[in-house]
Amino acid sequence: MNSKKDYRFGTKVIHSAQSPEDWQGATLPPIYQTTSHVHSTAENLSDTFAGKTDDHIYMRLTNPTNRVLEEKLTSLEGGMGAIVMSSGMAAISNTCMALLRAGDEFVSGNSLFMSTYLLFAKVFSKYGITANFVESTDMEAIEKAINKKTRFIYLETIGNPKMDIPDLTRAKEIARKYDIPLLVDNTIASPYLCRPFEWGADVVIHSTTKYLSGHGATTGGVVIDSGQFKWSEKRFPDFKPFIERKGPLALIDKIWREHHINFGTTQAPIHSYLTMIGLDTLAVRMERHMLNTIAVARYLANQPEVKWVNYPGLEDHPYHNTARKQFGDKGFGAMMAFGLADQKSCKQFINHLHLISHLANLGDCKTLVIHPYSTQYVAFDEPTRKSLSITPDMIRLSVGIEDVADICEDLDQALQNE
Repeated sequence: MNSKKDYRFGTKVIHSAQSPEDWQGATLPPIYQTTSHVHSTAENLSDTFAGKTDDHIYMRLTNPTNRVLEEKLTSLEGGMGAIVMSSGMAAISNTCMALLRAGDEFVSGNSLFMSTYLLFAKVFSKYGITANFVESTDMEAIEKAINKKTRFIYLETIGNPKMDIPDLTRAKEIARKYDIPLLVDNTIASPYLCRPFEWGADVVIHSTTKYLSGHGATTGGVVIDSGQFKWSEKRFPDFKPFIERKGPLALIDKIWREHHINFGTTQAPIHSYLTMIGLDTLAVRMERHMLNTIAVARYLANQPEVKWVNYPGLEDHPYHNTARKQFGDKGFGAMMAFGLADQKSCKQFINHLHLISHLANLGDCKTLVIHPYSTQYVAFDEPTRKSLSITPDMIRLSVGIEDVADICEDLDQALQNE
């Protein structure tokens, strides 16, 4: 690929990080399924351990297949460096832990993936770390929650499953005012729909399991650093050795050295390979996903059995304008929530679906459905479920790329039998 030319996203997603000349002419990178790599001299291995070369040592540290995926995702998000990991939660955990110390605090939107919320609210608290939760779209509340112990702001581009959309430009202004980084989970949007670095984010995180791979065949995660945040010695004194070693990629170095290689969150090379195969069709999949989703949302909004539809693409959605500003004319994502009469109606509806799969995933080529209240959030107490907008009448729908008429027909027959 001509690295000097700035190709459009649909081309870049296929051709970035391609090096057939290094792969004996292959158009896909080899799967380097090896635990370790031979070094020809004692000096070379010593230099590599010292970080003076980019050579590989051991799979838990780095892997050639994984590195190609890191380069590709860095390019797609417009960042400076990345680390792929074994899951999206590994990427979130390692990134946050690299930024946090006992006694620290951070501000997080309350519209979060279930496991992210549990990590922030339950696990971190055991180590003396406090997550201050506020409404993801309430910028005044975000600013008010910041104090001298705050180390970062954490938001999701599109809340899961609340479907709210924070104003990233405003969040960036607040983060800059207090000299703290803005971390954004961009899983639900994907870089096809939104590139948070362009709106001021400093760090972008993905579960690559979802839209990036797109086929329900692999798990993975990635953290991507913009390389633009200035780690001040006053607020981040623990970053000094990493700044001296890697400069603008100090955070990536800190995540890798302190957490990724010691927690053993390595991505298996086959998973990186499968993710790269999925990435080739990301642009065309997302286009079809979103064309289908707006059609399904409008269909559901006209059904008498459906009490409400929560999708940013609908003009009456409270964050429709924010979405249009940050997403442009590409679409509004491929996930939605809608409500039926009660929990019993939701379960009856799901039990009558034929085409649509009932399972705990999203971002697949196939249309997927789940009742969050009685599944993912079944162990949550009622006040917490309420604070996260998880209600008994809510169904979450991840719209796939099947023929939209077939999707709507399956929804219709299930609603009639509900």
